[in-house]
Amino acid sequence: MRAVDDTVRFYLESSLPCNTLDRMNKRALVERIVEALRAELATAERVARETADAANHPEARPENDKDTRKIELSYLAAGQATRARDLEVAIHLVGSMPLPEFRDETPIGLGAIASLETDGKPQRVFLCAAGGGMTLDLDGAEVRVVTIEAPLGKGLLGRTVGESFELLIAGKPREVEVRAVE
Repeated sequence: MRAVDDTVRFYLESSLPCNTLDRMNKRALVERIVEALRAELATAERVARETADAANHPEARPENDKDTRKIELSYLAAGQATRARDLEVAIHLVGSMPLPEFRDETPIGLGAIASLETDGKPQRVFLCAAGGGMTLDLDGAEVRVVTIEAPLGKGLLGRTVGESFELLIAGKPREVEVRAVE
């Protein structure tokens, strides 16, 4: 996993005040993200072990110079081990993320829950250090987890309520408006 860039570091070190209710809801989201990442880590570690064992099993020994099973299994095991290390970093980043309070005039950053309207369709997103792509429930509403590395996350960084920007989704330009932030 690549090192935390300056933008993430800025938001991790920010000292914006936190509203207790927002923190509780955001903390619940963070706990669920960490829980999902831990489950994914357990799977990655198990698969890495199993693949490494298979690579070292006597049946994986090459039968001729064209037989690459052992090498392929070794590469796969190394990839799974790397994935497990990346997940460990992600768990740490998400678990140690500050959860600042955002107001309408506060630029959106890491830890924000933004209510958006994309081509007339409402959605809520949680800007997070890792775990992008997850969809979670917060107070009965669906919240998508978006990282600041994702196109939507990049587009949201620094925006405030009322601002709009264009985002390419499946090759088509879409208008995204920030309706609220918490």
